[in-house]
Amino acid sequence: MSDINKTDPDHTNPSKPRNPSPENEPDMDATRPVRPVDDPENTILSRRPRRSAAAQPPTTPPPKKSTPTSYRPAAAQPPTTPPPQKPAPPPYQPSRPQPPVRRRDSSVPNPAFQQTVVARPGPKPAPKKSWWQWFMRGFSIITLIGVLLAFVGLAAGVVIYFWIASELPPAEQLRSRTIQFATTQILDREGNLLWEIIDPTGGRRTIVTLDQVSPDLINATIATEDRFFYSNVGVDPIAIVRAVYYNVTEGEVVSGASTITQQLARNVLLDPEERTERSLTRKVREAVLAVEINRRYTKRQILEIYLNQIYYGNLAYGIEAASQTYFGKSAKDLTLSEASLLAGLPQAPAVHDPYVNPEGALARQADVLRLMAEANYITPAQATAAHFDNLDELRDLGSAFDAPHFVNYVRQELERFIPPSYIYQEPGLRVQTTLDPRLQDIAEEEVRRQVDSLAGQNVTNGALVALDVKTGQILALVGSKDFRDEAIAGQVNMAISPRQPGSTMKPLTYLATFEKLGWTPSTLFMDVPVKYPDGAGNVYEPNNYDNKFHGPVSLRVALANSYNIPPIKALQAVGVDALTEMASRLGITTLDQDYYGLSLTLGSGEIPLIEMTEAYQAMANGGVLVPPTSILQITDGLGRVIEPPRSQPKQALRPEHAYLITDIMADNQARAISFGENSYLRLSRPAAAKTGTTNDFRDNWTIGYTPDIITGVWVGNADRTPMINVSGLTGAGPIWHNFMERAHEGRPVQNFVRPANIVEIEVCADSGTLPSEACPERRTEVF
Repeated sequence: MSDINKTDPDHTNPSKPRNPSPENEPDMDATRPVRPVDDPENTILSRRPRRSAAAQPPTTPPPKKSTPTSYRPAAAQPPTTPPPQKPAPPPYQPSRPQPPVRRRDSSVPNPAFQQTVVARPGPKPAPKKSWWQWFMRGFSIITLIGVLLAFVGLAAGVVIYFWIASELPPAEQLRSRTIQFATTQILDREGNLLWEIIDPTGGRRTIVTLDQVSPDLINATIATEDRFFYSNVGVDPIAIVRAVYYNVTEGEVVSGASTITQQLARNVLLDPEERTERSLTRKVREAVLAVEINRRYTKRQILEIYLNQIYYGNLAYGIEAASQTYFGKSAKDLTLSEASLLAGLPQAPAVHDPYVNPEGALARQADVLRLMAEANYITPAQATAAHFDNLDELRDLGSAFDAPHFVNYVRQELERFIPPSYIYQEPGLRVQTTLDPRLQDIAEEEVRRQVDSLAGQNVTNGALVALDVKTGQILALVGSKDFRDEAIAGQVNMAISPRQPGSTMKPLTYLATFEKLGWTPSTLFMDVPVKYPDGAGNVYEPNNYDNKFHGPVSLRVALANSYNIPPIKALQAVGVDALTEMASRLGITTLDQDYYGLSLTLGSGEIPLIEMTEAYQAMANGGVLVPPTSILQITDGLGRVIEPPRSQPKQALRPEHAYLITDIMADNQARAISFGENSYLRLSRPAAAKTGTTNDFRDNWTIGYTPDIITGVWVGNADRTPMINVSGLTGAGPIWHNFMERAHEGRPVQNFVRPANIVEIEVCADSGTLPSEACPERRTEVF
């Protein structure tokens, strides 16, 4: 049997079913059931295809084999003799076409299989890549690199962020860490206390919840301080990028607009000495703190803490204290107008102080209302309606302190170079000022006495500024007759308020002619009637104070007697631009109009008393201008000296010109024609002085100096109502005279120093020319 199995490939092994060729038979597993082992009758067809009876080969019964009794195979035994070899039957044709199976029996050649093999085509050439494919490939590579770099940068940023955060005070201390109040003291030059910016209890503060604050105040604060407060993460990324840019490109750190959260971080959590630093490191640390605060507190909590911490000026810390201080009401009852005024104070409380600088406060309020309208909190119509046109509703401060106008002036000077948070919070400052307490008392007394004596002539107010001629230090400053008198607007500092200076402008005109035209005190003018077209179809006809004309007069006589026609002719000759340039060079900043006429020499422009006094200081100091200063030294609570910025002296005038103008204003004989020989302009020592009176007697001035002290005085009414027949000589003159005499008590008498190139020449008294036989009177003139 083993031999048969080896030679007959078609023989079926009795121990296993036959495996027909797949090319010749259909899928029998799917079309014919398999005989189960318990079918002894073999009723189920085998897997081989059935042949016809005629084609069946004869078979012989297989020999019997011994079979275990436990099992009898039901299948028929294969024939003992192999069937005759026949040609292979035709392939079986299934009912539906089947895919050829490419499996080959190695023992039997299968022509059908060989016929179904299809030759495979050769490989096609790879198509060329288009520019778009190259672009996409490059873009993908660059994008991948960018993503990787961004990931690395982000990871590094996170590490740096948390490292910086670990070095900072925990944000959780924001509520528990209260601001340590410390008093900033303002002292006079002798160390006497003038005023404490904060009271011994740490200022006025009442803690309130956000529900106890007017919505208008909340909206005004957000629109002004941090418009995107509710959406940012505690910082303004644009401001940070700008700070980094300027630090890298220009080496300059810009403060930018800090968010509300950053302000809290700086003022509460940073150390006092770090708050004033202008460095990129401080900005980064502040920003990290702000982000940490934003993570740990809600926006309502941050805003509530902020509104209870911020300083609003006049010892008011927090919005409730500010509301009570300025309006005498609770913060929840603030109107839109009141809220917009208060919201504008924190950036610079002294500069925008409505008691001291009402015009500045109103301008700041207008900015707040505009920002609210831009942020859609209110309409433009509401903004216009809410804008203050007066500050009558402000509550009286009721506080008493020495030299109040000077103290407020010092506060404004401090805020120009020291952040308000450093002035009004820890560690506190000790500010020694230039104020001479004796001279301040004299100034206040003389202003009050003279103004009261003129009450019947509708005079209610006066101001005085006294400077050291050599140093520019403010020795005395009085801003009004009575700081607490609301009827005269006493809290408005008239020493720094622009007013028309009258004839005190004439010396500047003549100085311009000395410099530009080479004129001298003996230059001759014809004081006769003149007419000038004003450009609007009208005629300008100036007149003298005494309504007279004086014919030929020298420049000395014209200035000493304050005639009006000569300086107008002088300005026409030298040009208005020369006068405005001279004024600017001497420290005057308020002549900012595009055009002034010839009346500018008579004082039609407006100038603060302190600036006009500064201009005369240069004349008294040999032409050297030293801007006024109010601070000698600053020491902080840690004992460190803070040097205030100093304006450097400059040679604004030629010394000989300064001397010539001084000599004219000190010539008592020359001015006796109009003022008499014993007027208030004459002192018991050499002194130069000039008066000024405006139209309708709305303002009158006297400014004069010795080699030691220069003093400017203004008298009038804050509301610009006219006085009754009060001139510079009778209004401001007595105050100037009395103050200067008392201020110089105990000082040695000094003469004005004459430059070496000044000479004296005898001239004809009438013409100012060299004398001749036709000159009946002669006098000595300086050149």
